[in-house]
Amino acid sequence: MRWKRAPARLTDHAENIQRLPPGVRPEPMEPAGDLRSVAEAYRAIPSGRLVILGRAGSGKSIMAIRLVLDLLGGNGPDRSRRVPVIFGVGAWDATAVALRDWLVDLLLRDYPHLARRTPGGSTLAAALVDAGLILPVLDGFDEIAEGLRQEALEALNATSLPLVLTSRAGEYAEAVSAARAPLVWAAGIELAGLTPDDLSAYLSRTARPAAQGGRAPGGDGGEGGEALWDSVLEVLRSGKDAAGGRLAEVLSTPLMIALARTMYSEAPGRDPAELLDAGRFPTASSLEDHLLAGFVPTVYRPRVAERAATGDPDRDRRQDRRDRDRRRNWDPDRARHWLGHLAHHLVRLDRDRHDLAWWQIGESLPRSTRVLTVALVSAFCVAVSDWAVVLLVAPITPGEALVQGAVVGPVGGLAFGCFYAVMAAFGGGSFAPSQVRLRLRGRTAGIGRRPVRTFTDRFAAVVPGGFVMGIGCACAFALQRALYEGRSLTDPALVEALFINMLVLGLIFSSAAGLVFGLLAALETPLDVGSAATPAGLLSANRATVYRQVLVIVPVLTLAIALGGGLVVRLLAGVLGPLSWKLPEGLVIGAVGGLGGGLSYALCFTAWGQWLIFSRLLLPLTGKLPWSPEDFLDDAYRRGVLRRSGAVYQFRHVRLQHHLGHTYRRRQGNYTPATFPHAAPLASPGRSDR
Repeated sequence: MRWKRAPARLTDHAENIQRLPPGVRPEPMEPAGDLRSVAEAYRAIPSGRLVILGRAGSGKSIMAIRLVLDLLGGNGPDRSRRVPVIFGVGAWDATAVALRDWLVDLLLRDYPHLARRTPGGSTLAAALVDAGLILPVLDGFDEIAEGLRQEALEALNATSLPLVLTSRAGEYAEAVSAARAPLVWAAGIELAGLTPDDLSAYLSRTARPAAQGGRAPGGDGGEGGEALWDSVLEVLRSGKDAAGGRLAEVLSTPLMIALARTMYSEAPGRDPAELLDAGRFPTASSLEDHLLAGFVPTVYRPRVAERAATGDPDRDRRQDRRDRDRRRNWDPDRARHWLGHLAHHLVRLDRDRHDLAWWQIGESLPRSTRVLTVALVSAFCVAVSDWAVVLLVAPITPGEALVQGAVVGPVGGLAFGCFYAVMAAFGGGSFAPSQVRLRLRGRTAGIGRRPVRTFTDRFAAVVPGGFVMGIGCACAFALQRALYEGRSLTDPALVEALFINMLVLGLIFSSAAGLVFGLLAALETPLDVGSAATPAGLLSANRATVYRQVLVIVPVLTLAIALGGGLVVRLLAGVLGPLSWKLPEGLVIGAVGGLGGGLSYALCFTAWGQWLIFSRLLLPLTGKLPWSPEDFLDDAYRRGVLRRSGAVYQFRHVRLQHHLGHTYRRRQGNYTPATFPHAAPLASPGRSDR
């Protein structure tokens, strides 16, 4: 990979880049370089601002990664102590979130231990950004929604923060034209296309000798690779054949060369000469589609797992079993179908997302399906809780207890389902993983404005759901009385008692739930989960957090309902007439509400719970994901289909993501360009890189 200076119209004046006073002539920038010299070129930029441009698949992200590694490696003088961090900038909406806040949010997501508080009250992430100790490497400016790029560039120009920005040249040029200014103080480099000589030097070394039918002992690896690629390389070198010209155009980017290497050098029985078939591949676009389509089946070829060798037979057997479960031989067609579903899930009507977060995969299900699932799971949790508590402590017959649970469960499920439906309708149906624990001991700095605001926000959010739950319980008790006392549902006395109980139980449940969940929010403190900067680590940490929350919520909510009920009844007795709330009965009702509410909260209103019921159960049942999605995602990362970016996955390249998503929609029969404007088939490089 080589680079040259970007066009002058896409960079600032040299005097501004070098921060020179008037009248001082700037030093000339290096005219060109390669992958190994990019860090040296960056260190020579006094402003610390650099734009890396290139066409799709040209290696902009790899150049950014190489820059970060070299800066972290400390090769050469480093005038700052900034830590370079790569941020996928495609999801940034500059009209809604300030750059500083967006950087802090992503640091908190990918490095959860940075959520700890400094003595000044801010998070470590915010302190690092505010102190200028983070060097943002903003990868994928062209992936920002087209209507937001101008605002994003203007927001970047409003800061003097040293940064690195990568983008396709065309999209960046459009944003520069719209904003009437490039990235201020920024130098620019543009990646050059690879030449036939580059292809010859690289591809001849990629094919293994075994793939060529063997070689004489002592021969070098280049001979075997040349034997596989010689016919193709000869045509590329000559430059006379039209098919060779198309192939040279396609293979001028590292992405396509990597796909070609994977399909032909690493897979037995494949002949790259077929790439020169003009009848089969009449355009450069058809060649790209062929390479993209063949990548997933090639990397999912069956393979034999290696045995563990720790010296302990029992430990080796256990490790082998875990490795077989984690790195199984997935069927290539099924793997392509599952990856296509995930790629399709990332498409939105307003923009195209690239971060594949495990806590958002459940959103790929229709909203109605998710609401119904939440209602059913909540109904099951409440019914089982009622049966368990009533059968153990309440002096009623098993038949009556069975009927009561069968009535209370669906009513509770309906309440939770309606609450979730309202949240989903306003965009709140997805829950980010909690990265906190309860501050149950240790020094407390006192209640400040932040805990009070957190308490009031959580209290206001939970109260409506608690009131609906109380109304549902009142209806269930009225129906139970009608069934076992033989009374009509239209009995005036029963109707009057129903409305009174709806008000009283609604107030009891809503106040108790608001108080408990509000206090939990106010008493939360960041959890040191420094090992959770990976998707699997964050999932494990969130699961442990949910377990601890349930262990606290169930008993505290039980006592809040039991004791708070007595207080509410005393306050309303003078207004509504004689009311009864005995402590033993209140404890039973509180235990049912605490256990059922705690379990429903854990399974339906946390990131781990939604992962469990949606991604681990419902999506595999519908065939859209395997039964072990976390193993599948980790295996796809190890095979090179996905890459990890902090706590989320991303497809190896956005073009691979678009290809898999488009293929999935075409097979499902639900693709139209009007419905998915950001997921149209790839155009040839000669027309557009989009």
